[in-house]
Amino acid sequence: MRVLRTQWDRALGIAGVVAGAAVLVIGYFGVSGTSYPAEQLPYLISGGIVGVLLVAVGGTLWLSADLRDEWLVLADLRAELQRLEPEPTDGPATPRQVDRR
Repeated sequence: MRVLRTQWDRALGIAGVVAGAAVLVIGYFGVSGTSYPAEQLPYLISGGIVGVLLVAVGGTLWLSADLRDEWLVLADLRAELQRLEPEPTDGPATPRQVDRR
């Protein structure tokens, strides 16, 4: 349950792809069982379009989860670089030359 809470977008992505594939398979079997185009049209609309949409949304959620992981790694690298970077030193304090002409 903890994994689902932290990886909710990846879990929804997998569920979307699986549901989309199932809808496409069900739509295919519905279309293959009829020989009349008028009877195939509802299967194409409901099974085809909804299935492709679910697969696309699932893939987008999965990609979003991967990008979030990459952003976290980059944030860790940035924090590590800032920690390792030496603090700027101004050197010896010298008065600024002011040109008064």
